[in-house]
Amino acid sequence: MTGRGGGSASLTAWLIVCYAFLYTPIAFLVVFSFNDSRLVTGWSGFSTRWYGALLHDQALIDAAFLSLRIAAVSATIACVVGGTAGFALARFGRFRGRGLFEAALAAPLVMPEVITGLSLLLLFVTLEQLTGWPAGRGAGTVTVAHASVSVAYVAVVVRARLVDAGVTLEQAAMDLYAPPWKAFAVITLPLMAPALVSGWLLAFTLSMDDVVVASFTSGPGASTLPMVVFSATRLGVTPEIYALATAIVAVVATGLLAVSLLWRKRRI
Repeated sequence: MTGRGGGSASLTAWLIVCYAFLYTPIAFLVVFSFNDSRLVTGWSGFSTRWYGALLHDQALIDAAFLSLRIAAVSATIACVVGGTAGFALARFGRFRGRGLFEAALAAPLVMPEVITGLSLLLLFVTLEQLTGWPAGRGAGTVTVAHASVSVAYVAVVVRARLVDAGVTLEQAAMDLYAPPWKAFAVITLPLMAPALVSGWLLAFTLSMDDVVVASFTSGPGASTLPMVVFSATRLGVTPEIYALATAIVAVVATGLLAVSLLWRKRRI
């Protein structure tokens, strides 16, 4: 009994250390976003001046809205294409070229982002020379690049969901004379819905977080929020960046809390 209690205490202490390692830096930036001084090396008093400066920083605001638009569109494209690919892998069995298809689909999961960004840049340059599209790099090329990277993540989630659900319900629907399209709309699509939502959110998050691929495929006037923040931090971190990070943390924490409360309410 003593050994089991000691092991439990050690595990608890280890978890506390791990969580402290993960969340102490976040707590640090939240605290220093209210620092009155521009220098982040010392505390000089409580102030919200940097949040006011953030609201008047048009470059950051424009970059944030651009990132949101790119993330929403690229996640939707990835959701449609990745959902179709995941459905094909889960329901079509063995077909010619399946191995090559799976390898091509899984490549973005293991490929370094530098290689992915460079290859997409070369693709866009070649397409522009051959067809005239795209006419330079910008928000459109970043959107296509993010969608192409996120397709694999959506496909993996959808495939896992459909494999886990099995085909019993679909077969029962067709045994009751439901045509294939109706069986898909009434049975398969609702089964895919949670995976599609999860895949969309994952693709949206990956797009909002990306720096490397966007740096290769963007052009003048199409700098995303991560690119602007990364450029700003190379000259030294300012409390304004801390305020931006705190605002993002607050939005994410609020969303997670809302989902948790809704989930708890449904279980009750």
